[in-house]
Amino acid sequence: MKIKHSRLSYRQIKSLTEFFIAETTARKAAELVGVNKKTAVDFFKKLRQIIEYNLQKTDFIFDEHVEMDESYFGGRRKGKRGRGAAGKVPVFGLLKRQGKVYAQSVGNTKTRTLKPIILEKIQADSVVYSDKYKSYNFLSSAGFTHERVNHKKQFVDNKNKKNHINGVENFWNQAKRSMRKFNGVPKNNFNLFLKECEFRFNNPEPKEQLRLIKKFARIYYKEMADIHRS
Repeated sequence: MKIKHSRLSYRQIKSLTEFFIAETTARKAAELVGVNKKTAVDFFKKLRQIIEYNLQKTDFIFDEHVEMDESYFGGRRKGKRGRGAAGKVPVFGLLKRQGKVYAQSVGNTKTRTLKPIILEKIQADSVVYSDKYKSYNFLSSAGFTHERVNHKKQFVDNKNKKNHINGVENFWNQAKRSMRKFNGVPKNNFNLFLKECEFRFNNPEPKEQLRLIKKFARIYYKEMADIHRS
C-alpha cells in the first residue's frame, strides 16, 4: 500500500499499517518501527481519513430489524442527555440485527436532527427498536413498526425477548473502550475515531481490515487525483 507524499519506506508503511490494524498506539508503533512519534501519529490519522472517506461513500440502507440509540462520548458528566451532556459529543447509531452498524456524530439528539438520518438510512417498512427517549416518538407515524424498551425497568422486554437495543449498546461499549486508551480524543478529530470504530465493528477480522484499507487507499488516492485534475 502506498501513502502519497510520504517519506516512509515500503517496509515502514507495511509495519505501521499492521500495527494500526492491531490497535497499537501510535507512540508504541513509532518505537517498534523506528520512526518519530509525530510521523506515526500523522500516518494513523491518514489511515483514519481514508477509512472515513470510504465509509461516507457507502450507501447502505438498513432494513428488517433495526436498533437505534444515541450516546455521549467524552466529558465528565455521565448518564444524562441534553443539558446534562455538557462537554460530551452526542452520537447517533443504527444497527441491523445480524448486520452492520452505522454511527454519526450529531449536534444534538432532538427529533429534528435524528429524523432525517432515520428516514434516509432505514427502509420504511422495517421493525425498529429504541428506548423511551422522546425523540423517537415520531417513528410509528413515519411508517415503521416501532418497539420500545423501558430502560428504567429492564433492558430486554420480558414479554417480547426481541425488544431490546443490546446490539447497538454493545457497539457503544466497544467504541468507548477503544477510545479510552487515547486519554481523550480531540473534538475536531472525533469523527475519524468514530468511523474507525464502525469500520472495526463491521469487519472484525484483521485480514479483512487490512484488505479493505488497501482497497480504500487505492480509491481515495485515485479520486483525489481526479479531483485535482478537474
